[in-house]
Amino acid sequence: MHLNPYGEYAVLLARSLADDWPADRAGVVARTRDHGMTMRFPEHPEDHARCREVVDQWLEVVDATSADRRAALLNEQMAAAAAFPRLTDHNGEGWHLHYRDTDDSLPMVLQSVIAVGTALHLTTRGMTRLGRCAGTPCRRVIVDVSRNGTQRYCSPRCATRDAVRRHRARARHA
Repeated sequence: MHLNPYGEYAVLLARSLADDWPADRAGVVARTRDHGMTMRFPEHPEDHARCREVVDQWLEVVDATSADRRAALLNEQMAAAAAFPRLTDHNGEGWHLHYRDTDDSLPMVLQSVIAVGTALHLTTRGMTRLGRCAGTPCRRVIVDVSRNGTQRYCSPRCATRDAVRRHRARARHA
């Protein structure tokens, strides 16, 4: 049995959805597959819109200005998606834990996986390891998985742009 705590991959899935929202339900499902989820989800006409609501609620956690607020938001999100953890062995993946019911809809699965994964990410890596890119005017999400916890930019390209911008501003004032 391996323990699948939904940690990093769930937060990276949430970031991927937040930064590049798919055009339809199939795109959301494809993104879940890209991030390691293999189970099938019952299909409902409102899935795409409800998944967007899940991501928007998660962005409130990203934008929270204090650890206490982040914790309160995550606790609300986990309570809304509450299910007993259960052992499962599907699709040849080996025994692992799921923090949701077996026949949950796509939005409910995303809410559960993303909320639990984010809580695990923040409690194991630090409550400040989630935020927005420091590059101006970039607003992409940062999931800090760096060793020292100092990631400020969404990409090296954004960091370089910001450094060039700061350098040019200093040169103008000098």
